Parts: sequence; structure tokens; C-alpha cells
Amino acid sequence: MKRKVTFLSLLLLLSLSFTRVNAQQESFLSDVNYSYLDKLIATAKRNYPEIKVRQATVNSSKALLTQSKMAWFDAFTASYIYSPRNSLNLVNPTFFNGYQISISVNIGTLLSKPFATKAAHETYNIALYQQQQYNLTLEATVKRLYFAYLEAQADLRNRSRAVTDGEIAVKQLKYTFQKGETTFHDYNEALTSLYNQNSFKVITELNVLTAKTNLEEYLGVKLEDVK
Repeated sequence: MKRKVTFLSLLLLLSLSFTRVNAQQESFLSDVNYSYLDKLIATAKRNYPEIKVRQATVNSSKALLTQSKMAWFDAFTASYIYSPRNSLNLVNPTFFNGYQISISVNIGTLLSKPFATKAAHETYNIALYQQQQYNLTLEATVKRLYFAYLEAQADLRNRSRAVTDGEIAVKQLKYTFQKGETTFHDYNEALTSLYNQNSFKVITELNVLTAKTNLEEYLGVKLEDVK
């Protein structure tokens, strides 16, 4: 009879542990801090190298657009001829004395400039759109990594509770086993379960560190430095 009571007590303890784990999982959303998440996104946009590459591309295409607009003057060529007064030039006779200014227009260059300017403008727009698209992608990536980090932390808390509950169960079964009220099989099963829970905890600890590292890769700083 005592063995049955002890075994039922163990089942009740494991059931309570399972209930606590489920309760923690159900409250996972309460761990999300959207204000802190906004800071993480802002930090990633400030530090992540790809963001700087996109901005440099926008700046470069904008400069090329400005250069294309100023290149309209390339179609015009100005020149001058100076003929001193009271001079006689029998090889290239001139009818005017002093400075003579002339302006020539390259029709081909003049006609091609609108197309070149339009192409430069479209290139600038593409750079802007790509920058906007990557900003959205970065925001979504930081959110996913932040949520994954919180999930890993919650899972670690659950595993830690399971280990604690397993240790209590093992101590209880060890006591009853020493008194002869529990079989070695039941005691060994509890030890095996505790070993498995510790193994799961180690894996979960690694998952937390991995999730933290993945998030910090985009932040460019330690997670603890984001206040």
C-alpha cells in the first residue's frame, strides 16, 4: 500500500511539473517587450554593415544623377579667336578685329542627354527601393531572432524547473527506496528521467546562447549594451 502511495505521489509531482511548464509556455507572449524590440531594430539599422552598403549605393546613384543633369553642358563647346587690330592675315583673312566668340552644339550628345538622365534617375529610384526593401527585411529578421531568443529563454526556464522537480522526486524515491518502500526499478527510472532532463537543459542552454549570438550578429553590439 505504501508503495502505491509513493508511486502516486511521484505521478502527482510529475503532473504538477508538466502543468507548470504548460502554464509558462502559455504566458510566453507576456515576455515580449515591444519598446525594447524597437530599440533593437534601431540598433541594427545603425550598425549592420549591409545597411551602410545600401545607403552608400543610394548616395552614389544620387551623385550620378546630379552629374547626369550637369552633363547637359557637354553638348555645347565654346571657343574664341583673337585678331589684333591693324593686322593683316593673308592666310586666314578675317573681317572682324578683336575677340570673336563661337559656340558649337553636338546634336547627338544633346539628344542623348534626356535618356541618360532618365536612366540615372531610374537607377537612383532602384537604389531607394532596394534600401527600403532591405530595411523591411532587417526589421522582420530582428523580430524573428528576438522572438526566438525569448522562446529559448522560456524553454530554458521550463527545463530548469523540470530538473528541479526531478531532483525532488529522486530524493523522495531514494528515501523510500532506502526504507524498502520503493523498488530499485522505480528509483532507477527516476534517476534516468533526471539525467534526461539535465541533458535537455544543457541543449536548451546552448540554444539560448545560439539565439543570442544570432541576434547580436545583426545588432553589431552585445545584447546587454542595448538599453
